[in-house]
Amino acid sequence: MALPDHHLTQGERRIRSFQPHWKRLIVPFLALVLIVAASGAGLFLIPGDWEFALYGRIAVIAVALILLTVWAFVPYLQWKNTGYVLTTHRFTISTGVLNKSTDEIPMTKVNTVSSDQTFAERMLGCGTLTVESAGEKGQIELKDIPHIQDVRAELFRLVEDASDGEVDGR
Repeated sequence: MALPDHHLTQGERRIRSFQPHWKRLIVPFLALVLIVAASGAGLFLIPGDWEFALYGRIAVIAVALILLTVWAFVPYLQWKNTGYVLTTHRFTISTGVLNKSTDEIPMTKVNTVSSDQTFAERMLGCGTLTVESAGEKGQIELKDIPHIQDVRAELFRLVEDASDGEVDGR
């Protein structure tokens, strides 16, 4: 997904790969449904005997395509092209559709791992993961992480193993 196997270092093992939680797609999906319904209604309501009916229908379709692109397709592509990879040596965050941005946090540089969940996020099983490191960025806040408690526990275990000089509990 975000980190191909051939980019792993010797002895490094992938623990978990995941994307942001699907809840990020709720608003784009609702936008898709509303835009399709509104454009369908607009096409239906344009009178057939109107002399500019063809231009009106073309305008409705053009506006619908623009809105679908901005409010549904682009957010979907952003969600699909955001990936998180947790390995025995690092935590990688990869984002971007046309341009790719990758942040890597070595396990030895992680100071604090914490999670935060609202009531709705607890119901959905996701949350915000905050990773504080000794690097340039200091603190990285990752929103909508699925299975937040499992990810936090694995990340914390890997940080502890890295600070003890162990790999995979050895």
